[in-house]
Amino acid sequence: MKSPFAKGYNTFSDIAGAAHGSYRAESYVGRISDACKELEDNINKFKGFETGIKQLKGDIQEFRSSGTFNINAALNESEYQTVVDRSHGYASADITTNWGEEYGLKALYNGTVSAKAQSISQFQRFMEYRAISGRTDLTFENFLIEKGLDPEKVLASDPIYSGQMRLIPSDQLEEAIAFLKKQIANKSITNPDEVRRYQETLDKLTARITAPDGTQSAEATTQELLDIAEKAKRGEYDAAEDVFSTEQLVKIEHILNQGIKAGLTAATITLVLKTAPEIYKCLDELLSNGSVDEEQLKELGFAALDGSTEGFIRGFVSATVTTSCSAGLWGEALKTVSPEVVGAMTVIIMNTLKDSFLLAKGTLTKDEFTYNLQRNIFVTACGLGGGAVLQACLPMIPFAYLLGNFVGSMVGSFAFVAYDKAVLSYCVSSGSTFFGLVNQDYTLPDEVLREVGVSLFEYEKELPNESTFNTFNFNQYVPNTYNASMISILRRGVIGVRQIGYV
Repeated sequence: MKSPFAKGYNTFSDIAGAAHGSYRAESYVGRISDACKELEDNINKFKGFETGIKQLKGDIQEFRSSGTFNINAALNESEYQTVVDRSHGYASADITTNWGEEYGLKALYNGTVSAKAQSISQFQRFMEYRAISGRTDLTFENFLIEKGLDPEKVLASDPIYSGQMRLIPSDQLEEAIAFLKKQIANKSITNPDEVRRYQETLDKLTARITAPDGTQSAEATTQELLDIAEKAKRGEYDAAEDVFSTEQLVKIEHILNQGIKAGLTAATITLVLKTAPEIYKCLDELLSNGSVDEEQLKELGFAALDGSTEGFIRGFVSATVTTSCSAGLWGEALKTVSPEVVGAMTVIIMNTLKDSFLLAKGTLTKDEFTYNLQRNIFVTACGLGGGAVLQACLPMIPFAYLLGNFVGSMVGSFAFVAYDKAVLSYCVSSGSTFFGLVNQDYTLPDEVLREVGVSLFEYEKELPNESTFNTFNFNQYVPNTYNASMISILRRGVIGVRQIGYV
């Protein structure tokens, strides 16, 4: 029989994989939820602005494009991120990325106007600036110097947004492409130097942000940006109404993907924890005897197979359940479900299902099934409590919960043994069944019945084909004499799992 320490260690190894799956799932949904909240907060920061919605829609496009990209990155667990810099420098990018690409955004009246603005040259911007500022004596060379550019490296026909991706509303894309192609065809005949800026704009024109791994932002039409700008000015933009909430984004494929990833990691964790004691035994024997028992290696292999399989299932189940609950797919009431509780319940339910199968096969008795269920609930609850306490005391330590769970499982395993002994001791002395948890057997053992003269019929040993005659021989007769040692006092004690009888 395994020691209380071994039982507690096994319970902890079961919980560790399931707890990892639950924490991974909660963290996954949390990142998506945070990204949705950030998008909503950034757009609602325009509350009270006096700017008209036709002008404000460009600012809205910046935050919506960047925000929806980050939401999809969290959904797909992508490493890529975008940032709205709000820089007002000359020809500065509106959105920067951690993979080095920059995006300049324009959301003007139509595709033609937006394309013109995206393909504007350095000389065109110079002429605009001189007209607005009234500095008629300003030269193009001095203009470039004031903007921090080298006049010897910049041509008048160069696009000011050179190198940047050019982002415009999706409904303007077709018109913008047609305009740029027409300009390229015309300028190739009339002014070949202008072709390059139109061609570069066409090559980099897009309606969404796209990362190297395929993660993209959501597209937006001009009307959608106007509608959002109107809500933003009132502080009433709701990301969920814009189809950006965990309930709308997390699909079955995301849940299963989280389950598989968590299951694989949980299988590794369980494999290490299950095989560590066996590996220690093998090393100890190798150091002591100079060799390793072949049977021990076989046991180690079976422990690895059994541990990794069960660990995968526990991690998969806990992750899929936590993802579904946290994302709100199972109702608002379960969105705040604790990952620790999900992990613990996964272990209890899976162990109970396994014992139920053994009970149906007949390899486990009803009393053993009840005992295991009580023990699993008790020890798992202690582990859950220990993990919660240590995590609350040491929130800065990432593995505080698992460490507390380990200690709690050990304490719970020993405490349950003490509790069980106390219950059985009380039942032995009182005859109580403790609400039916203990089976009291008052049947006298066969040895006692024989001593009091009861003739027992053992049909397994009966030989019906043999017959003998009883004969009396006076010389063999010995009268019975009284001996105090013939008297024995019956004692009641534990004769099985939660069974008390005469011993």
